[in-house]
Amino acid sequence: MTKKYFLQMAGYNIWANNLVEDWVSRISLDQWETPIVSSFGSIAATILHITGAEKVWLDRLNYADPIGWLPTEFKGSREELLATWSHASAGLKQFLENFDEARMMENISFKRINGDAYLMPYYQVFAHVFNHSTFHRGQVVTLLRQVGFTDVGSTDLLGFYRLKN
Repeated sequence: MTKKYFLQMAGYNIWANNLVEDWVSRISLDQWETPIVSSFGSIAATILHITGAEKVWLDRLNYADPIGWLPTEFKGSREELLATWSHASAGLKQFLENFDEARMMENISFKRINGDAYLMPYYQVFAHVFNHSTFHRGQVVTLLRQVGFTDVGSTDLLGFYRLKN
């Protein structure tokens, strides 16, 4: 996997996140917080999880200290959460733009949320981050429909490629 590929994935991630951010910004706060049987229990909690994951990986990649876990710390508004999500997504792309492709197979060391030390190659981190967000964005589309918001479209990678060609 190449830097060029992961830069495309970072661009796709921003594009798809922007679509979802637009949709969730148009629902009511009741819809945002409605309890729904799912992985995280609401649209708000699912977006918080995606944002937290993108942010924690960006912090790990930049060797930030300390690294917090947003889902246990965040107390802000929906707008603040969406701004944090946009910032993290843009930061991941910027990290990749400045990343030396020769290091793709090197391990990055970090601590997991539970404090355990861990190593994994950069390319696996990049693949995981973008795949993780894609998985949970799909859940958000279903959650939006369950709360009555049907003005959703596709966040599929093919749609991104069609727009870029």
